[in-house]
Amino acid sequence: MKYAVLGGSFDPVHNGHIHIARAALDSGYDRVIFIPAYQSPFKTRSQGGSADMRMRMLLAAIGGCRQFTVDMCEIEREGISYTIDTIKDIYNRYVPEGKPGLIIGDDIACSFDQWKNAEELASLTDILIARRLNSANPDFSFSHTCIANSIISISSEQLRASIRAGSAWEEYVPPAVRAIITKNKLYKDESCEYGAADKNTVISAASPLPPEIEKAAFAMLDVKRFLHSRNVALHSADLCARYGLPPEKGYCAGIAHDICKGLTDDEFFRLASCDGLPITELEKTKPGMLHGRAAAVLLRTAFKVCDNDILEAVRLHTSGKCGMGPLAQIVYLADKIEAGRRTVDRHLRELAFGRPPFPPLETLFAEVLRATADYLMERGLELAPETLELLTPFDR
Repeated sequence: MKYAVLGGSFDPVHNGHIHIARAALDSGYDRVIFIPAYQSPFKTRSQGGSADMRMRMLLAAIGGCRQFTVDMCEIEREGISYTIDTIKDIYNRYVPEGKPGLIIGDDIACSFDQWKNAEELASLTDILIARRLNSANPDFSFSHTCIANSIISISSEQLRASIRAGSAWEEYVPPAVRAIITKNKLYKDESCEYGAADKNTVISAASPLPPEIEKAAFAMLDVKRFLHSRNVALHSADLCARYGLPPEKGYCAGIAHDICKGLTDDEFFRLASCDGLPITELEKTKPGMLHGRAAAVLLRTAFKVCDNDILEAVRLHTSGKCGMGPLAQIVYLADKIEAGRRTVDRHLRELAFGRPPFPPLETLFAEVLRATADYLMERGLELAPETLELLTPFDR
């Protein structure tokens, strides 16, 4: 897959950012990764929104669009964010086809030579210069391509100033971002404290699955867990397309697989007991293992999902089970090797996302299953009986 990277503070994300990302897709890229900075080397103080808030606004802005994703690597690293470190990280976790595109605005292109390891960064990426200020090509000494985007005259700084001043600003941000800013009274007074975003704010779901599912996941999960779910959804959809399954079913199962992760133990037991299956001794001692079963029940009862492939994939994504279907295998392995997990062996990601020829699904599933079991056993964690049964043919 060909990736392009768009970094920034996104404080807040606005329609100009989305427009530039879509122009990058039109330039031949398959997916754009939005990467919010923890702290830019050129900005010495917080601009207003907390990292959690900026992440939530980004995730709300892109909704169910499978051509956009968000990565929080710079927020997790904390400190000053250097693009060269981010690009090397993207190479390792996403296994891109060719060089990733690096999107920068013509307003900052003139200072590119001041960036950390600018020459190395230019050699590792295809630089894409988007128009922010000028229609003419910028004076830029490195190899680059100019994106043919129209100019939207807005910046995050201008938006914050408009909100503080009570001027019109709503039309410049996606509706879901507007709802978060309004609900949480963002940018009204930069001296105020910013807490976690209101989880009841509705996401702009643009995916073909019932939008209520993604909205519910967005409301029920914290930012990091929802981002994980969205990564699993994207990987599942990509793998479904490769192996001849409907990508929409992969996305639906992926976005919903952890929807019950934040429930209490009592809620796990209550929901899981509705599927008619016995609760194992391991599940009784570790109720969190029931979150997949609980999610499948919730999908069936609250969202009227009756597709047995989707329900099976959600139910079995934690431990697996002998005889599980291809969609369940895809969601299981996507959950274990998604881009946000930092303990995944690069070999597995190269098998899943690298160059063709690709292995049969059964081979890829077996590799991920074995690696997951080894990882858990090395840490002294008990495997579910269903996982042990799955492993038996591979141990012979």
